[in-house]
Amino acid sequence: MALDVPQERGLGHLDQRYLDGLEVCRFPLLPFLQPLPLDWMYLLYTIMFLGALGIMLGCCYRLSCVAFLCPYWYLFLLDKTSWNNHSYLYGLLGFQLALLGADRYGSVDGLFRPRKRNAHVPLWNYALLRAQVFIVYFIAGLKKLDADWVGGFSMGTLARHWLFAPSSSSASGYNNWTNGLYGYSWDMMVHSRFHQHVKITYRDGLTGEVGYLKPGAFTQSRRWRDHADMLKQYSACLSRLLPRYNVSQPQIYFDVWVSINERFQQRLVDPRVDLVRAPWSPWTPTPWLLPLLVDLSPWRQRLQELEAHLDGHTDTVFIADFPGLHLENFVSEDLGNTSLRVLQGKVLVELVEQQQNFSLQEGEGMQLPAGQYHKVHTVSPEPSCYMYLYVNTTALELERNLTRLRELRERVRNGTEQSPLPPELRPLLGEPLPTGVPLDPVVSLFLRREQREQRRERESGLAQRLQRFLRRKFFLFRRSALMTLIALRNLALGRPSPERLAREVAFASWRGEEEARPETDGGAQRGPEL
Repeated sequence: MALDVPQERGLGHLDQRYLDGLEVCRFPLLPFLQPLPLDWMYLLYTIMFLGALGIMLGCCYRLSCVAFLCPYWYLFLLDKTSWNNHSYLYGLLGFQLALLGADRYGSVDGLFRPRKRNAHVPLWNYALLRAQVFIVYFIAGLKKLDADWVGGFSMGTLARHWLFAPSSSSASGYNNWTNGLYGYSWDMMVHSRFHQHVKITYRDGLTGEVGYLKPGAFTQSRRWRDHADMLKQYSACLSRLLPRYNVSQPQIYFDVWVSINERFQQRLVDPRVDLVRAPWSPWTPTPWLLPLLVDLSPWRQRLQELEAHLDGHTDTVFIADFPGLHLENFVSEDLGNTSLRVLQGKVLVELVEQQQNFSLQEGEGMQLPAGQYHKVHTVSPEPSCYMYLYVNTTALELERNLTRLRELRERVRNGTEQSPLPPELRPLLGEPLPTGVPLDPVVSLFLRREQREQRRERESGLAQRLQRFLRRKFFLFRRSALMTLIALRNLALGRPSPERLAREVAFASWRGEEEARPETDGGAQRGPEL
């Protein structure tokens, strides 16, 4: 628990999360909970750390339990985005330890009080901890009996098992495609999600002006994308912030596309509903949450077979959409070979710039023009299923050029290349670039890749990995300690000048010689942007 405070609890980067005056949307379980000023948050973390340390050593045991529990549960309830199974478990175990006599043999309290050191520990103390750990692994094991997990997909009809019914029905507002509060249901590893696209649209309630926000604007987490309660909180927060940017009476619409456990990409919420004014209650089902299309689950085996028949340069995205809704999509210029094929239902493809409509039924497809918008309307009475097939022609050409450069260098080195290298290619052999000759971008990318591969080979040993791990932990704990000392000094003596404070924070954040960050190659695409 003590080691968890600088890491999972976030003491090492506390100033980035709770900086005073930061415009950010937060997601507390109880709406009235708000973070304290930054220096006081550091004091709170210090109390929690000392409490965990006291529990570990058995020093002032009961007081240490209270010192750990109160800040821990306050921080836990303050931010739903940081919840996970073991965080919830730590809180439960901390509460149980406060009831137990865990400060007997080998404790600091026992050193000064022989009667405590020699006292008998009742059997129910052990039974309580054993029961808690048994419940955790029993429920986790039950959920892993689900067909999705056994079949390699992971998910859950088991989430609707009678064993979990009380918690699911009592807080149905928190139920999404999986039941219960995330991090509370002991099923985090059972669900695998992949987000293809998230779009946030705002509309000025007075002028009707429409605009778009970058997904995650004013937030520090991405977990809101999967939970109706957080989407409601996010929309309410945006409605308070956007008037500062001349958006009056804002209406907020979310279009979240996600695949859970290798199903089709589908919408999570109704994109036509203004979530600022949409109803939500923790005690009733969320009306604007779209259902998971479980009837399409048997398609997953078929989707895997379709992907297996593609060549190495072709990718695909599988889409399922509801009747009456449409998908607006833009095909990038890089995706010069993009097509759409219907797997189930009926769709109407609208080419926006060409003002043409094409009706497609099951088994039919069409080529989509690059660099243009199109809309896919679901016109069948049942959900439609279709797939995008695309080839990133830009990335493909880049890979071919890199392969040619690699082959050229090998021919020069083994003497089979008779023609001299042009000046812009001399760096391939480690020679300096002639003065006045610009470095070819493809050659530059090739050299960066070579450097990364060489560095990866040098650092792939067990000793190197252990060294990097210990180095990261050292600087994390170092920053946690120094930033805490700075905050406590501020509370005791007042804040120094901004210049001095900036120097102190820079010193606390120093990490020695920073490891070189790998550079991206560019040109890589996730597929058509939904």
